[in-house]
Amino acid sequence: MSIQWYPGHMNAARKKAAESMENTDLVIEVLDARLPEASCNPMVEELRLFRQRPCLKILNKIDLADPAATAAWSAYYNAQEGVTAYAMTTKKPGDVARIPELCQALAPHRGVPTKPLRIMIMGIPNVGKSTLMNALLKKKVAKVGDEPAVTKMQQKLYLGKNMILVDTPGMLWPKIALASDGLMLAASHAIGSNALIEDEVAVFLADELLARYPQLLTARYGFKTEGMDGIAVVEGVAARRGFRQKGGDLDFEKASHIFLQDYRTGALGRISLETPETRGARLAQHAAEMAAKAAAAAEKAAEKAANASRGKRGT
Repeated sequence: MSIQWYPGHMNAARKKAAESMENTDLVIEVLDARLPEASCNPMVEELRLFRQRPCLKILNKIDLADPAATAAWSAYYNAQEGVTAYAMTTKKPGDVARIPELCQALAPHRGVPTKPLRIMIMGIPNVGKSTLMNALLKKKVAKVGDEPAVTKMQQKLYLGKNMILVDTPGMLWPKIALASDGLMLAASHAIGSNALIEDEVAVFLADELLARYPQLLTARYGFKTEGMDGIAVVEGVAARRGFRQKGGDLDFEKASHIFLQDYRTGALGRISLETPETRGARLAQHAAEMAAKAAAAAEKAAEKAANASRGKRGT
């Protein structure tokens, strides 16, 4: 299943962000700590690198993520030039309070009355960007909702006298290359419900948890996972919760919804869907698949050309 979601307002938001980046000193990119690279918008990287802007990568929602995976991701990003990683949760005011000093450290030449530090905050939908903005400014300045893409326009705000914040709409990108990225984003509620089938997303998530956190499935739902696949896990959730349709069949759809909610709210435990190592493996597999497809296409084209050449000689 390949999930794609790029509403029209996101294209307009990208164009506006490209214009604003010229007058930006620093980018804050808010990532989901459970899937940092899958939630890292390649368009943000492209825009900020073109303008050579430093970046504070906030690994948000660490209260929902595996601490060991978060530590590995922090080291991964901190090794990149011009990048500082900051793992935090907006539920802790102390975490939020550190952000201005981290920004100042990345752009020490700005942040005075004559040269205020201009910061653009970016991130995918439903990653907690609006909640972060409200916490930073200690007042409600951005709409917060349970559905992705609540914010649809840029707004400029002031953090003290010497910092200007530009809040941008949550943006995805036109084509999600890795199918697993689309499924991880869907599982984490970054993609509109009209663009996905919950049953398929739930089965993907169940397969991931069987490979990474089978003990959490047992702890939450009370069944052993040996010999199970993703479908069996969702069926097990339905059986344990008593979700049945008229006639007695298991209600797979309802179980899928509840299973996804348990992951999203942290009821299943602290879970990360990728690490730097698994990310590298997925990228290598994708590259191999693309190379195989290209080779097959080239072989087919060569065979077609050869057949055409033989046909001409025979006439």
